[in-house]
Amino acid sequence: MDFEISSLASPLARTVYRRRHRKMDGRSLLLYGYRPPDKTPLDEVEQDVASRGELRYHPFRQDWAVYSAARQNRTFKPTAFQDPLAPSRRGHPPTEVPFDDFELAVFDNRFPGLSQTPSNSNPIEAVDTKPAHGACEVVVYSPETTGDLSTLSQDQRLLLIQAWNDRYQEHFAQGFPFVLPFENRGDEAGVTLHHPHGQIYAFPLVPSVQQRTAETFAKGYDLVRNLRLWSPNYQVAEAGPVTAFAPPFARFPYEIWIAPTRRRPGPWAFDLEEMEGFAELLGDITRRYDVFFGRSTPYMMSLHASPAGCEETFHFTAQFYPLLRAPDRLKYIATVEHATGLYTVDVMPEECAKVLRDL
Repeated sequence: MDFEISSLASPLARTVYRRRHRKMDGRSLLLYGYRPPDKTPLDEVEQDVASRGELRYHPFRQDWAVYSAARQNRTFKPTAFQDPLAPSRRGHPPTEVPFDDFELAVFDNRFPGLSQTPSNSNPIEAVDTKPAHGACEVVVYSPETTGDLSTLSQDQRLLLIQAWNDRYQEHFAQGFPFVLPFENRGDEAGVTLHHPHGQIYAFPLVPSVQQRTAETFAKGYDLVRNLRLWSPNYQVAEAGPVTAFAPPFARFPYEIWIAPTRRRPGPWAFDLEEMEGFAELLGDITRRYDVFFGRSTPYMMSLHASPAGCEETFHFTAQFYPLLRAPDRLKYIATVEHATGLYTVDVMPEECAKVLRDL
């Protein structure tokens, strides 16, 4: 065989398989499934892959930004016939997944901000720069061209969590200190491909938000205790030992977090009951948003797991930031919010929790 199929360690009762495939242009493709992904690949087309990028340090905000000019030319809202995330079909344009069927796929982004092989950064007087070393991956949830976390089956969401966990472990082993799986949903969130998918970034540094979060947990912040104190007023739903809640300090209207009620550094440390609860709530919260807003709700969702070396004190959360404040009203980032980082929230978190809880 010219490929590698292996089974993954998992608390799931079913075996999860992973196949590694090297695309014609050199990028990595991983197929995950409950069935061994042993199909023969279809024809591929070699494409140019952007690799140049750099980091530049902002001395006033005291944080880094990623610069990648090639991303300006990334794929933008293709037709269904040209869907690059669909299974490949004879008579259709080749896609990023050169197989006529798959369960879940992860591949290196063709237009990455961070790259495993970045070019050297250009020196700039009085500005700190360095190569944008890292990884950017696309996670294709399903071969179906439509759907979301709520329409995926529970088994599909569990497979997604298993794929996330595998990518966490591999990127940490490669020396990247922070890994962020995330999803943008809807045009208002900047989505340019409507096939159900998310992304994963592996960073060469710990971003300042996650660094401050890790420091807060290291100083003794006890989310387990606070989840008990905030229940039931801020709780939206629960599934076994996992809870969904509106944090009292939410910055977005209808912001919801999901967290295990026992401290876990990341989903790779979940037992079976926690994996099942997390999978259930990923679908449940998405569904509640759509029912409440009466439409497919645009949001930003991200998984906040421990940076490398902080596992002893860090507590994992998945965070949803809807971009609506009412069914017909977008939540814009106002000038004062962008300029100062001080957000003005129009809806009280406890009221958001009650509305979504009562659905």
